Amino acid sequence: MSNALVIVESPAKAKTISKFLGDGFDVRASVGHIADLPSKGLSVDVENSFKPNYELTERGAQVIKELKALLKDADELYLATDEDREGEAIAAHLLEYLKPKIPVKRMVFHEITKTAISEALAHTRDIDYKLVDAAEARRILDRLYGYEVSPILWRKVNRGLSAGRVQSPSIRLVVEREEERMAHVAAGYWDLEATSATTPIFSAGLQSVDGSRIAMGKDFDSLGVVKEGVVVITESKAGELVAGLANVDLEVRSVEDRPYRKSPRAPFMTSTLQQEGGNKLRITASEVMRLAQGLYEGGFITYMRTDNVILGDDAMTAVRSEISNAFGKEFLSAEPRQYKSKVKNAQEAHEAIRPTLPLRSPDVIASEVNARELALYKIIWQRTLASQMSDATGTTVTIKLGANTVGAVKADCEFSTSGTTITFAGYRQAYQEVEEDSESEEKEALLPPMKVGDKVKIDKYSANGHETSPPARYTEPTLVKKLEELGIGRPSTYAAILGTILNRGYVWKKGQAIVPSWTAFAVVKLMKNHFTELVDYTFTATVEEELDEISQGLRVKEVWLGEFYYGNGKELPGLKPLVEHNIA
Repeated sequence: MSNALVIVESPAKAKTISKFLGDGFDVRASVGHIADLPSKGLSVDVENSFKPNYELTERGAQVIKELKALLKDADELYLATDEDREGEAIAAHLLEYLKPKIPVKRMVFHEITKTAISEALAHTRDIDYKLVDAAEARRILDRLYGYEVSPILWRKVNRGLSAGRVQSPSIRLVVEREEERMAHVAAGYWDLEATSATTPIFSAGLQSVDGSRIAMGKDFDSLGVVKEGVVVITESKAGELVAGLANVDLEVRSVEDRPYRKSPRAPFMTSTLQQEGGNKLRITASEVMRLAQGLYEGGFITYMRTDNVILGDDAMTAVRSEISNAFGKEFLSAEPRQYKSKVKNAQEAHEAIRPTLPLRSPDVIASEVNARELALYKIIWQRTLASQMSDATGTTVTIKLGANTVGAVKADCEFSTSGTTITFAGYRQAYQEVEEDSESEEKEALLPPMKVGDKVKIDKYSANGHETSPPARYTEPTLVKKLEELGIGRPSTYAAILGTILNRGYVWKKGQAIVPSWTAFAVVKLMKNHFTELVDYTFTATVEEELDEISQGLRVKEVWLGEFYYGNGKELPGLKPLVEHNIA
Protein backbone atom coordinates (compact mmCIF):
# COMPACT_ATOMS: atom_id res chain seq x y z
CA MET A 1 0.00 0.00 0.00
CA SER A 2 1.27 3.47 -0.87
CA ASN A 3 2.39 5.79 1.88
CA ALA A 4 2.06 9.53 1.20
CA LEU A 5 3.43 12.37 3.31
CA VAL A 6 1.17 15.44 3.29
CA ILE A 7 2.52 18.75 4.62
CA VAL A 8 0.23 21.61 5.70
CA GLU A 9 0.99 24.75 7.77
CA SER A 10 -0.66 24.13 11.12
CA PRO A 11 -1.21 21.19 13.47
CA ALA A 12 -4.94 22.04 13.71
CA LYS A 13 -5.28 21.88 9.92
CA ALA A 14 -3.31 18.61 9.87
CA LYS A 15 -5.68 17.08 12.41
CA THR A 16 -8.81 18.02 10.38
CA ILE A 17 -7.35 16.85 7.05
CA SER A 18 -6.20 13.53 8.56
CA LYS A 19 -9.85 12.67 9.28
CA PHE A 20 -10.70 12.97 5.58
CA LEU A 21 -7.62 11.29 4.10
CA GLY A 22 -7.56 8.17 6.28
CA ASP A 23 -4.96 5.39 6.02
CA GLY A 24 -2.01 5.69 3.69
CA PHE A 25 -1.58 9.42 4.37
CA ASP A 26 0.62 10.88 7.09
CA VAL A 27 -0.36 14.56 7.56
CA ARG A 28 2.23 16.80 9.21
CA ALA A 29 2.59 20.55 9.85
CA SER A 30 5.42 22.88 8.85
CA VAL A 31 4.12 25.32 11.48
CA GLY A 32 4.23 28.29 9.11
CA HIS A 33 7.39 29.49 7.32
CA ILE A 34 10.43 27.29 7.82
CA ALA A 35 12.94 29.77 6.35
CA ASP A 36 13.32 33.54 6.40
CA LEU A 37 15.85 36.31 5.87
CA PRO A 38 18.12 36.55 8.94
CA SER A 39 17.00 39.29 11.34
CA LYS A 40 20.40 41.02 11.20
CA GLY A 41 21.89 42.58 8.07
CA LEU A 42 20.37 43.16 4.64
CA SER A 43 20.72 39.50 3.51
CA VAL A 44 19.81 40.47 -0.06
CA ASP A 45 22.52 40.57 -2.73
CA VAL A 46 21.57 43.77 -4.56
CA GLU A 47 24.48 43.27 -6.99
CA ASN A 48 23.38 39.77 -7.95
CA SER A 49 19.73 39.93 -9.14
CA PHE A 50 18.56 40.66 -5.57
CA LYS A 51 19.23 37.08 -4.50
CA PRO A 52 17.87 36.58 -0.97
CA ASN A 53 20.03 34.82 1.59
CA TYR A 54 17.38 32.72 3.35
CA GLU A 55 18.19 30.55 6.33
CA LEU A 56 16.16 27.99 8.22
CA THR A 57 14.60 29.34 11.39
CA GLU A 58 15.45 27.49 14.60
CA ARG A 59 12.03 25.84 14.55
CA GLY A 60 12.24 25.32 10.76
CA ALA A 61 15.51 23.36 11.10
CA GLN A 62 13.84 21.00 13.58
CA VAL A 63 10.76 20.63 11.33
CA ILE A 64 12.92 19.81 8.27
CA LYS A 65 14.88 17.23 10.28
CA GLU A 66 11.64 15.50 11.36
CA LEU A 67 10.10 15.66 7.88
CA LYS A 68 13.26 14.24 6.24
CA ALA A 69 13.04 11.25 8.58
CA LEU A 70 9.39 10.71 7.61
CA LEU A 71 10.22 11.04 3.89
CA LYS A 72 12.36 7.88 4.06
CA ASP A 73 9.20 5.78 4.39
CA ALA A 74 7.07 7.80 1.93
CA ASP A 75 6.59 7.15 -1.78
CA GLU A 76 4.77 10.42 -2.53
CA LEU A 77 4.93 13.97 -1.15
CA TYR A 78 1.93 16.33 -1.19
CA LEU A 79 2.60 20.00 -0.43
CA ALA A 80 -0.80 21.17 0.86
CA THR A 81 0.04 24.62 2.20
CA ASP A 82 -2.46 27.50 1.78
CA GLU A 83 -3.55 28.50 -1.71
CA ASP A 84 -2.05 31.98 -1.74
CA ARG A 85 1.34 33.62 -2.26
CA GLU A 86 2.64 32.91 1.23
CA GLY A 87 1.43 29.30 1.06
CA GLU A 88 3.12 28.87 -2.33
CA ALA A 89 6.36 30.30 -0.93
CA ILE A 90 6.26 27.85 2.03
CA ALA A 91 5.71 24.97 -0.42
CA ALA A 92 8.71 26.13 -2.50
CA HIS A 93 10.93 26.31 0.60
CA LEU A 94 9.82 22.84 1.72
CA LEU A 95 10.75 21.47 -1.68
CA GLU A 96 14.12 23.27 -1.61
CA TYR A 97 15.15 22.11 1.87
CA LEU A 98 13.67 18.58 1.84
CA LYS A 99 15.18 17.70 -1.58
CA PRO A 100 12.77 14.76 -1.99
CA LYS A 101 13.64 11.88 -4.35
CA ILE A 102 9.99 10.83 -4.70
CA PRO A 103 7.14 12.38 -6.79
CA VAL A 104 6.02 15.76 -5.44
CA LYS A 105 2.52 17.18 -5.96
CA ARG A 106 1.09 20.57 -5.03
CA MET A 107 -2.37 20.12 -3.52
CA VAL A 108 -4.65 23.15 -3.06
CA PHE A 109 -8.13 23.73 -1.63
CA HIS A 110 -9.99 26.64 -0.08
CA GLU A 111 -12.14 24.69 2.35
CA ILE A 112 -11.37 21.67 4.49
CA THR A 113 -14.19 19.23 3.77
CA LYS A 114 -14.17 15.63 2.55
CA THR A 115 -15.35 16.69 -0.93
CA ALA A 116 -12.83 19.54 -1.25
CA ILE A 117 -9.91 17.36 -0.09
CA SER A 118 -10.90 14.54 -2.50
CA GLU A 119 -11.09 17.11 -5.34
CA ALA A 120 -7.69 18.52 -4.40
CA LEU A 121 -6.14 15.02 -4.42
CA ALA A 122 -7.59 14.33 -7.85
CA HIS A 123 -6.39 17.65 -9.33
CA THR A 124 -2.87 18.30 -8.07
CA ARG A 125 -0.51 20.69 -9.86
CA ASP A 126 3.09 21.91 -9.80
CA ILE A 127 4.29 24.77 -7.62
CA ASP A 128 3.34 28.10 -9.24
CA TYR A 129 6.61 29.99 -9.27
CA LYS A 130 4.90 33.20 -10.37
CA LEU A 131 3.14 33.25 -6.97
CA VAL A 132 6.42 32.36 -5.25
CA ASP A 133 8.13 35.25 -7.06
CA ALA A 134 5.42 37.67 -5.91
CA ALA A 135 5.76 36.53 -2.28
CA GLU A 136 9.56 36.71 -2.48
CA ALA A 137 9.49 40.14 -4.17
CA ARG A 138 7.29 41.44 -1.34
CA ARG A 139 9.62 40.00 1.32
CA ILE A 140 12.78 41.38 -0.36
CA LEU A 141 11.12 44.73 -0.99
CA ASP A 142 10.08 45.07 2.63
CA ARG A 143 13.61 44.18 3.79
CA LEU A 144 15.21 46.71 1.41
CA TYR A 145 12.78 49.40 2.56
CA GLY A 146 13.22 48.75 6.29
CA TYR A 147 16.99 48.24 6.10
CA GLU A 148 17.64 51.42 4.11
CA VAL A 149 15.16 53.83 5.72
CA SER A 150 15.03 52.74 9.39
CA PRO A 151 18.62 53.85 10.23
CA ILE A 152 17.71 57.39 9.12
CA LEU A 153 14.79 57.35 11.58
CA TRP A 154 17.18 56.17 14.30
CA ARG A 155 19.52 59.11 13.65
CA LYS A 156 16.89 61.79 13.16
CA VAL A 157 14.13 60.71 15.57
CA ASN A 158 14.90 57.84 17.93
CA ARG A 159 16.72 54.51 18.00
CA GLY A 160 14.70 51.34 17.54
CA LEU A 161 12.17 52.89 15.15
CA SER A 162 11.26 51.13 11.95
CA ALA A 163 9.99 52.21 8.54
CA GLY A 164 7.77 49.95 6.49
CA ARG A 165 6.42 50.07 2.96
CA VAL A 166 2.80 49.72 4.16
CA GLN A 167 3.34 50.59 7.81
CA SER A 168 4.58 54.16 7.14
CA PRO A 169 1.64 55.26 4.90
CA SER A 170 -0.73 53.70 7.48
CA ILE A 171 0.80 55.80 10.25
CA ARG A 172 0.56 58.82 7.93
CA LEU A 173 -3.21 58.28 7.60
CA VAL A 174 -3.65 58.28 11.39
CA VAL A 175 -1.40 61.34 11.87
CA GLU A 176 -3.11 63.35 9.11
CA ARG A 177 -6.52 62.60 10.61
CA GLU A 178 -5.25 63.86 13.99
CA GLU A 179 -3.86 67.01 12.32
CA GLU A 180 -7.28 67.62 10.74
CA ARG A 181 -8.83 67.29 14.19
CA MET A 182 -6.30 69.70 15.72
CA ALA A 183 -6.87 72.27 12.96
CA HIS A 184 -10.65 71.98 13.24
CA VAL A 185 -12.43 75.15 14.37
CA ALA A 186 -15.71 74.39 16.10
CA ALA A 187 -18.76 76.38 15.04
CA GLY A 188 -21.94 76.70 17.08
CA TYR A 189 -25.45 76.51 15.62
CA TRP A 190 -28.96 75.89 16.90
CA ASP A 191 -32.01 74.11 15.60
CA LEU A 192 -35.60 73.52 16.70
CA GLU A 193 -37.53 70.33 17.28
CA ALA A 194 -41.31 70.05 17.40
CA THR A 195 -42.76 67.12 19.38
CA SER A 196 -46.33 66.23 18.37
CA ALA A 197 -49.30 65.67 20.64
CA THR A 198 -50.53 62.90 18.30
CA THR A 199 -50.73 59.12 18.60
CA PRO A 200 -48.20 57.89 17.73
CA ILE A 201 -45.99 60.77 18.83
CA PHE A 202 -43.42 61.97 16.29
CA SER A 203 -40.83 64.73 16.16
CA ALA A 204 -40.06 67.10 13.29
CA GLY A 205 -36.92 69.20 12.78
CA LEU A 206 -36.83 72.82 11.62
CA GLN A 207 -35.66 72.93 7.99
CA SER A 208 -36.06 76.54 6.90
CA VAL A 209 -36.96 80.03 8.11
CA ASP A 210 -38.61 82.42 5.62
CA GLY A 211 -37.63 80.07 2.78
CA SER A 212 -33.91 79.89 3.66
CA ARG A 213 -32.55 76.53 4.74
CA ILE A 214 -31.08 76.52 8.24
CA ALA A 215 -27.45 75.49 8.73
CA MET A 216 -26.64 72.01 9.99
CA GLY A 217 -23.22 70.57 10.92
CA LYS A 218 -22.42 69.45 7.36
CA ASP A 219 -22.75 73.07 6.13
CA PHE A 220 -19.61 74.26 7.96
CA ASP A 221 -16.05 73.72 6.73
CA SER A 222 -13.16 72.66 8.99
CA LEU A 223 -12.44 76.31 9.86
CA GLY A 224 -16.02 76.85 11.07
CA VAL A 225 -17.08 78.93 8.05
CA VAL A 226 -20.63 78.28 6.87
CA LYS A 227 -21.33 77.88 3.16
CA GLU A 228 -23.43 80.41 1.27
CA GLY A 229 -27.20 80.12 0.94
CA VAL A 230 -27.95 78.85 4.46
CA VAL A 231 -28.89 80.76 7.58
CA VAL A 232 -27.23 80.09 10.96
CA ILE A 233 -29.68 80.03 13.86
CA THR A 234 -28.12 81.58 16.97
CA GLU A 235 -29.16 80.80 20.53
CA SER A 236 -31.11 84.07 20.82
CA LYS A 237 -32.82 83.51 17.46
CA ALA A 238 -33.75 79.96 18.48
CA GLY A 239 -35.26 81.24 21.74
CA GLU A 240 -37.18 83.89 19.83
CA LEU A 241 -38.61 81.28 17.42
CA VAL A 242 -39.64 78.94 20.27
CA ALA A 243 -41.44 81.84 22.00
CA GLY A 244 -43.13 82.86 18.73
CA LEU A 245 -44.35 79.29 18.07
CA ALA A 246 -45.75 78.69 21.57
CA ASN A 247 -49.24 77.11 21.34
CA VAL A 248 -49.14 77.31 17.51
CA ASP A 249 -50.26 74.23 15.56
CA LEU A 250 -48.34 73.14 12.48
CA GLU A 251 -50.10 72.70 9.16
CA VAL A 252 -49.21 69.87 6.79
CA ARG A 253 -47.81 71.45 3.60
CA SER A 254 -46.75 68.36 1.66
CA VAL A 255 -46.81 64.57 1.95
CA GLU A 256 -44.43 62.58 -0.20
CA ASP A 257 -44.54 58.78 -0.36
CA ARG A 258 -41.75 56.95 -2.06
CA PRO A 259 -40.92 53.25 -2.23
CA TYR A 260 -38.11 52.03 0.01
CA ARG A 261 -35.87 49.23 -1.24
CA LYS A 262 -32.55 47.99 0.11
CA SER A 263 -30.45 45.17 -1.26
CA PRO A 264 -28.16 42.90 0.76
CA ARG A 265 -24.42 43.31 0.71
CA ALA A 266 -21.96 40.83 -0.76
CA PRO A 267 -20.68 37.88 1.27
CA PHE A 268 -17.56 38.60 3.30
CA MET A 269 -14.02 38.96 2.06
CA THR A 270 -11.14 39.47 4.49
CA SER A 271 -11.40 43.25 4.87
CA THR A 272 -15.21 43.36 5.25
CA LEU A 273 -15.11 40.51 7.79
CA GLN A 274 -12.51 42.46 9.80
CA GLN A 275 -14.67 45.60 9.60
CA GLU A 276 -17.90 43.86 10.61
CA GLY A 277 -16.14 41.84 13.31
CA GLY A 278 -14.90 45.15 14.74
CA ASN A 279 -18.29 46.84 14.44
CA LYS A 280 -20.52 43.98 15.64
CA LEU A 281 -18.30 41.98 17.97
CA ARG A 282 -15.98 44.80 19.08
CA ILE A 283 -12.84 42.75 18.41
CA THR A 284 -9.57 43.68 16.71
CA ALA A 285 -8.66 42.75 13.14
CA SER A 286 -6.01 40.37 14.54
CA GLU A 287 -8.59 38.67 16.76
CA VAL A 288 -10.99 38.33 13.81
CA MET A 289 -8.23 36.61 11.81
CA ARG A 290 -7.25 34.34 14.71
CA LEU A 291 -10.85 33.18 15.18
CA ALA A 292 -11.39 32.84 11.42
CA GLN A 293 -8.21 30.75 11.13
CA GLY A 294 -9.51 28.42 13.85
CA LEU A 295 -12.85 28.06 12.01
CA TYR A 296 -11.07 27.41 8.69
CA GLU A 297 -8.67 24.85 10.14
CA GLY A 298 -11.56 23.12 11.89
CA GLY A 299 -13.37 22.76 8.56
CA PHE A 300 -16.19 25.23 9.35
CA ILE A 301 -15.51 28.10 6.90
CA THR A 302 -13.66 28.62 3.63
CA TYR A 303 -10.17 30.17 3.46
CA MET A 304 -10.16 33.45 5.39
CA ARG A 305 -7.65 35.42 3.28
CA THR A 306 -9.45 36.46 0.12
CA ASP A 307 -10.47 39.61 -1.70
CA ASN A 308 -13.15 37.86 -3.73
CA VAL A 309 -16.88 38.01 -2.96
CA ILE A 310 -18.13 35.28 -5.30
CA LEU A 311 -19.92 32.08 -4.31
CA GLY A 312 -19.06 28.97 -6.31
CA ASP A 313 -21.85 27.08 -8.08
CA ASP A 314 -22.17 24.38 -5.40
CA ALA A 315 -22.25 26.94 -2.61
CA MET A 316 -24.79 29.06 -4.48
CA THR A 317 -27.13 26.08 -4.86
CA ALA A 318 -26.74 25.07 -1.20
CA VAL A 319 -27.27 28.62 0.10
CA ARG A 320 -30.40 29.21 -2.00
CA SER A 321 -31.83 25.86 -0.91
CA GLU A 322 -31.16 26.73 2.76
CA ILE A 323 -32.97 30.07 2.38
CA SER A 324 -36.06 28.38 0.88
CA ASN A 325 -36.14 25.83 3.70
CA ALA A 326 -35.40 28.19 6.58
CA PHE A 327 -37.32 31.31 5.52
CA GLY A 328 -39.61 30.37 2.62
CA LYS A 329 -39.36 30.92 -1.14
CA GLU A 330 -40.57 34.53 -0.93
CA PHE A 331 -37.32 35.43 0.90
CA LEU A 332 -35.17 34.10 -1.95
CA SER A 333 -33.95 36.61 -4.57
CA ALA A 334 -35.59 35.98 -7.96
CA GLU A 335 -32.22 35.28 -9.61
CA PRO A 336 -28.89 34.26 -8.06
CA ARG A 337 -27.11 37.45 -7.01
CA GLN A 338 -23.64 37.81 -8.54
CA TYR A 339 -21.25 40.16 -6.74
CA LYS A 340 -18.04 41.65 -8.10
CA SER A 341 -14.99 42.44 -6.00
CA LYS A 342 -14.36 46.17 -5.71
CA VAL A 343 -10.73 45.52 -4.85
CA LYS A 344 -8.35 46.23 -7.69
CA ASN A 345 -6.62 43.04 -8.84
CA ALA A 346 -8.60 40.67 -6.61
CA GLN A 347 -5.62 38.39 -6.55
CA GLU A 348 -6.40 34.96 -5.26
CA ALA A 349 -8.71 32.44 -6.92
CA HIS A 350 -10.80 31.90 -3.81
CA GLU A 351 -14.46 32.23 -3.07
CA ALA A 352 -15.88 34.63 -0.52
CA ILE A 353 -15.59 33.66 3.15
CA ARG A 354 -18.59 31.39 3.73
CA PRO A 355 -19.59 28.31 5.75
CA THR A 356 -18.25 25.08 4.28
CA LEU A 357 -20.44 22.53 2.49
CA PRO A 358 -22.64 20.82 3.45
CA LEU A 359 -24.01 23.90 5.20
CA ARG A 360 -24.32 23.67 8.98
CA SER A 361 -26.24 26.26 10.98
CA PRO A 362 -24.64 27.89 14.04
CA ASP A 363 -26.84 25.71 16.29
CA VAL A 364 -25.44 22.55 14.69
CA ILE A 365 -21.78 23.45 15.26
CA ALA A 366 -22.24 25.20 18.65
CA SER A 367 -20.84 22.27 20.63
CA GLU A 368 -17.72 22.01 18.41
CA VAL A 369 -16.41 25.59 18.70
CA ASN A 370 -15.84 28.09 21.49
CA ALA A 371 -18.16 31.04 22.16
CA ARG A 372 -16.04 33.63 20.32
CA GLU A 373 -15.61 31.41 17.26
CA LEU A 374 -19.36 30.77 17.27
CA ALA A 375 -20.11 34.52 17.37
CA LEU A 376 -17.93 35.06 14.28
CA TYR A 377 -19.38 32.00 12.54
CA LYS A 378 -22.87 33.38 13.15
CA ILE A 379 -22.20 36.61 11.29
CA ILE A 380 -20.53 34.70 8.42
CA TRP A 381 -23.53 32.36 8.23
CA GLN A 382 -26.05 35.20 8.36
CA ARG A 383 -24.24 37.40 5.85
CA THR A 384 -23.82 34.49 3.39
CA LEU A 385 -27.54 33.66 3.49
CA ALA A 386 -28.56 37.34 3.35
CA SER A 387 -26.48 37.84 0.18
CA GLN A 388 -28.91 35.62 -1.78
CA MET A 389 -32.14 36.88 -0.20
CA SER A 390 -34.77 39.34 -1.44
CA ASP A 391 -34.53 43.09 -1.01
CA ALA A 392 -36.07 44.66 2.08
CA THR A 393 -38.99 46.80 0.88
CA GLY A 394 -41.36 49.35 2.34
CA THR A 395 -42.45 52.95 2.08
CA THR A 396 -40.71 56.13 3.15
CA VAL A 397 -43.02 59.06 3.94
CA THR A 398 -41.62 62.60 4.11
CA ILE A 399 -43.93 65.26 5.53
CA LYS A 400 -43.34 69.01 5.58
CA LEU A 401 -45.25 71.07 8.12
CA GLY A 402 -45.20 74.83 8.66
CA ALA A 403 -46.46 77.78 10.66
CA ASN A 404 -45.84 81.49 11.17
CA THR A 405 -44.58 82.74 14.50
CA VAL A 406 -46.82 85.12 16.39
CA GLY A 407 -45.57 88.38 17.88
CA ALA A 408 -43.84 91.52 16.68
CA VAL A 409 -41.43 89.80 14.24
CA LYS A 410 -43.16 87.23 12.08
CA ALA A 411 -41.19 84.31 10.58
CA ASP A 412 -42.35 81.43 8.42
CA CYS A 413 -40.98 78.18 9.91
CA GLU A 414 -41.01 74.92 7.99
CA PHE A 415 -40.39 71.59 9.71
CA SER A 416 -39.83 68.15 8.22
CA THR A 417 -40.21 64.59 9.43
CA SER A 418 -39.84 61.26 7.71
CA GLY A 419 -40.34 57.65 8.57
CA THR A 420 -39.85 54.34 6.83
CA THR A 421 -42.25 51.48 7.25
CA ILE A 422 -40.73 48.13 6.29
CA THR A 423 -43.48 46.03 4.72
CA PHE A 424 -41.25 43.08 3.77
CA ALA A 425 -38.08 42.33 5.75
CA GLY A 426 -36.34 40.39 2.94
CA TYR A 427 -32.66 39.80 3.73
CA ARG A 428 -33.02 41.65 7.04
CA GLN A 429 -34.82 38.55 8.32
CA ALA A 430 -31.36 36.94 8.38
CA TYR A 431 -28.92 39.78 8.91
CA GLN A 432 -28.57 43.50 9.51
CA GLU A 433 -25.17 45.07 8.96
CA VAL A 434 -23.85 47.85 11.16
CA GLU A 435 -24.42 51.15 9.38
CA GLU A 436 -21.46 53.52 9.54
CA ASP A 437 -23.26 56.52 8.10
CA SER A 438 -26.52 56.77 10.00
CA GLU A 439 -27.39 60.09 8.34
CA SER A 440 -27.79 58.46 4.95
CA GLU A 441 -30.02 55.71 6.30
CA GLU A 442 -33.77 55.94 6.41
CA LYS A 443 -34.92 55.68 9.98
CA GLU A 444 -37.80 53.40 10.75
CA ALA A 445 -40.55 55.40 12.37
CA LEU A 446 -44.31 55.24 12.59
CA LEU A 447 -46.16 58.39 11.60
CA PRO A 448 -49.88 59.02 12.09
CA PRO A 449 -51.93 59.36 8.86
CA MET A 450 -51.67 62.96 7.61
CA LYS A 451 -52.77 64.84 4.49
CA VAL A 452 -52.07 68.32 3.13
CA GLY A 453 -54.00 70.97 5.06
CA ASP A 454 -54.26 68.98 8.31
CA LYS A 455 -53.55 70.86 11.53
CA VAL A 456 -51.16 68.99 13.83
CA LYS A 457 -51.17 69.77 17.56
CA ILE A 458 -47.68 70.27 18.99
CA ASP A 459 -46.92 69.33 22.58
CA LYS A 460 -43.72 71.41 22.73
CA TYR A 461 -41.08 73.20 20.70
CA SER A 462 -37.51 72.88 21.95
CA ALA A 463 -34.29 74.66 20.94
CA ASN A 464 -31.11 72.58 20.77
CA GLY A 465 -27.56 73.90 20.61
CA HIS A 466 -24.86 72.06 18.66
CA GLU A 467 -21.20 72.40 17.87
CA THR A 468 -19.52 71.04 14.74
CA SER A 469 -17.32 68.03 15.39
CA PRO A 470 -13.86 67.34 13.99
CA PRO A 471 -13.55 64.27 11.74
CA ALA A 472 -13.69 61.09 13.81
CA ARG A 473 -10.47 59.27 14.61
CA TYR A 474 -9.95 55.99 12.80
CA THR A 475 -10.96 52.76 14.47
CA GLU A 476 -9.58 49.41 13.32
CA PRO A 477 -12.62 48.78 11.04
CA THR A 478 -12.51 52.27 9.48
CA LEU A 479 -8.72 52.19 9.01
CA VAL A 480 -8.95 48.79 7.27
CA LYS A 481 -11.67 50.24 5.04
CA LYS A 482 -9.51 53.26 4.17
CA LEU A 483 -6.44 51.12 3.40
CA GLU A 484 -8.59 48.94 1.15
CA GLU A 485 -10.07 51.98 -0.64
CA LEU A 486 -6.57 53.34 -1.31
CA GLY A 487 -5.26 49.95 -2.48
CA ILE A 488 -2.63 49.87 0.29
CA GLY A 489 -1.82 46.38 1.59
CA ARG A 490 -3.72 43.20 0.83
CA PRO A 491 -6.15 40.96 2.78
CA SER A 492 -3.32 38.98 4.33
CA THR A 493 -1.59 42.12 5.62
CA TYR A 494 -4.27 44.36 7.22
CA ALA A 495 -4.26 42.69 10.65
CA ALA A 496 -0.45 42.56 10.70
CA ILE A 497 -0.16 46.27 9.79
CA LEU A 498 -2.50 47.29 12.63
CA GLY A 499 -0.69 44.99 15.06
CA THR A 500 2.70 46.45 14.10
CA ILE A 501 1.79 50.12 14.46
CA LEU A 502 0.13 49.43 17.84
CA ASN A 503 2.87 47.18 19.23
CA ARG A 504 5.68 49.53 18.19
CA GLY A 505 4.09 52.49 19.92
CA TYR A 506 3.30 54.59 16.86
CA VAL A 507 -0.35 54.62 17.85
CA TRP A 508 -2.40 53.77 20.93
CA LYS A 509 -6.07 53.15 21.59
CA LYS A 510 -8.49 55.40 23.38
CA GLY A 511 -11.51 53.12 23.58
CA GLN A 512 -11.93 51.96 19.97
CA ALA A 513 -10.24 55.08 18.53
CA ILE A 514 -6.66 54.94 17.17
CA VAL A 515 -4.55 57.88 18.38
CA PRO A 516 -1.04 58.67 17.07
CA SER A 517 1.89 59.08 19.49
CA TRP A 518 4.34 61.99 19.29
CA THR A 519 6.81 59.56 17.71
CA ALA A 520 4.32 58.98 14.89
CA PHE A 521 4.11 62.75 14.26
CA ALA A 522 7.92 63.00 14.13
CA VAL A 523 8.32 59.99 11.82
CA VAL A 524 5.58 61.12 9.41
CA LYS A 525 7.03 64.66 9.27
CA LEU A 526 10.48 63.27 8.46
CA MET A 527 9.12 60.83 5.86
CA LYS A 528 6.96 63.49 4.17
CA ASN A 529 9.84 65.98 4.05
CA HIS A 530 12.55 63.60 2.87
CA PHE A 531 10.85 60.49 1.45
CA THR A 532 7.67 61.96 -0.01
CA GLU A 533 7.24 59.17 -2.57
CA LEU A 534 7.67 56.39 0.00
CA VAL A 535 4.66 57.51 2.04
CA ASP A 536 2.62 58.62 -0.96
CA TYR A 537 -0.68 56.72 -1.05
CA THR A 538 -0.82 56.40 -4.84
CA PHE A 539 2.81 55.22 -5.01
CA THR A 540 2.18 52.58 -2.31
CA ALA A 541 -0.91 51.34 -4.19
CA THR A 542 1.08 51.27 -7.47
CA VAL A 543 3.74 49.07 -5.86
CA GLU A 544 0.96 46.75 -4.65
CA GLU A 545 -0.47 46.51 -8.19
CA GLU A 546 2.96 45.81 -9.67
CA LEU A 547 3.50 43.01 -7.15
CA ASP A 548 0.17 41.59 -8.36
CA GLU A 549 1.52 41.74 -11.90
CA ILE A 550 4.52 39.64 -10.84
CA SER A 551 2.10 36.99 -9.53
CA GLN A 552 0.37 37.01 -12.94
CA GLY A 553 3.64 36.64 -14.84
CA LEU A 554 3.32 40.14 -16.35
CA ARG A 555 6.52 41.41 -14.69
CA VAL A 556 9.86 39.82 -13.91
CA LYS A 557 10.72 39.85 -10.20
CA GLU A 558 14.45 40.65 -10.55
CA VAL A 559 13.90 43.41 -13.13
CA TRP A 560 11.17 45.02 -11.04
CA LEU A 561 13.21 44.90 -7.82
CA GLY A 562 16.05 46.60 -9.72
CA GLU A 563 13.68 49.36 -10.81
CA PHE A 564 12.33 49.80 -7.29
CA TYR A 565 15.82 49.95 -5.78
CA TYR A 566 17.66 52.00 -8.40
CA GLY A 567 14.72 53.83 -10.02
CA ASN A 568 13.19 53.61 -13.49
CA GLY A 569 12.75 57.30 -14.32
CA LYS A 570 8.96 56.90 -14.20
CA GLU A 571 6.71 55.89 -11.32
CA LEU A 572 9.57 54.35 -9.29
CA PRO A 573 12.03 57.04 -8.06
CA GLY A 574 14.50 54.50 -6.66
CA LEU A 575 14.97 53.67 -2.98
CA LYS A 576 18.78 53.89 -3.05
CA PRO A 577 18.98 57.39 -4.65
CA LEU A 578 16.32 58.65 -2.21
CA VAL A 579 18.24 57.33 0.79
CA GLU A 580 21.63 58.61 -0.44
CA HIS A 581 20.11 62.03 -1.04
CA ASN A 582 18.79 62.14 2.53
CA ILE A 583 21.73 60.68 4.43
CA ALA A 584 23.38 64.04 4.99
